Amino acid sequence: MFNFIKQKLQKIFTHISSKLSVFWSKTTVDEQTLKELELILLQADTGIITTRAIITQLKKDAEQGLITDGTSLRSALEKQLITLLRSAKPFTTANVYLLVGVNGCGKTTLASKLAHQAIKEGKRPLLVAADTFRAAATEQLETWAERTGCAIEKGIQGQDPASVVFTGTKHFIDDKFDVLIIDTAGRLQTKSHLMAELSKIKRIVAKNAPDQSICTLLTVDAMLGQNSFEQAKLFHESTDVSGIVLTKMDSTGKGGIIFSITQEFGIPVAYISFGESIEDLKAFDVQEYVQELLG
Repeated sequence: MFNFIKQKLQKIFTHISSKLSVFWSKTTVDEQTLKELELILLQADTGIITTRAIITQLKKDAEQGLITDGTSLRSALEKQLITLLRSAKPFTTANVYLLVGVNGCGKTTLASKLAHQAIKEGKRPLLVAADTFRAAATEQLETWAERTGCAIEKGIQGQDPASVVFTGTKHFIDDKFDVLIIDTAGRLQTKSHLMAELSKIKRIVAKNAPDQSICTLLTVDAMLGQNSFEQAKLFHESTDVSGIVLTKMDSTGKGGIIFSITQEFGIPVAYISFGESIEDLKAFDVQEYVQELLG
């Protein structure tokens, strides 16, 4: 994963690591140093509450003589970030994936990547095009299905998404597919009726496939910063999110928002998605991510 991070996430890590590297060469660490570090973390979208908790602990470590220079500061910060991300419940794969998130966060592309991954593992995936609202959404997923050689269940534009999911789930059970991947319509987290529909879809899947493990994946755009925190809060309330997929990580997104999401809701990061190729999906590795982030 090191090469993946260095090549694909160069912008995010260059943006943050270049600023952090100044701290690691310091021979002493004082209150001003920690204030400057706090500002960098905030600029990286780590969030006010999470950042303050991190800095408070670093101050305690410094007062106890555990932090004396830049090297020990880096070590203490790395330990905190890793512990924070690992505090979430471990992410586990499933047989059924319900993909949720706002428009433009990469759900449809993620569906194709998960299908491709399943095929590489020797499994038979079934895609369900439950985004019946967005123009050409079904056609887009159908194109990906053709490219990957994956079966697809689709409805027509304007059809009740729940009915498409019902048919797709029945197809999945009757034809004994291994993996079911449901692409839902993009929701505005402020629209309660749309969020309630997600709960309905999940109930349909659970009722018609009671023996299958269900995983709800929320796509989070790395570029959206604190807005992604509010999205995670409301989607988690509606569908009990199982894991985060951090998307658009090959852009200028900083990705620090995952620390505050993990701390507040206990949701693990499952995957990092970058680029448009079906190969551009990696399982999230906490230690490697933090180590590369700190430089």
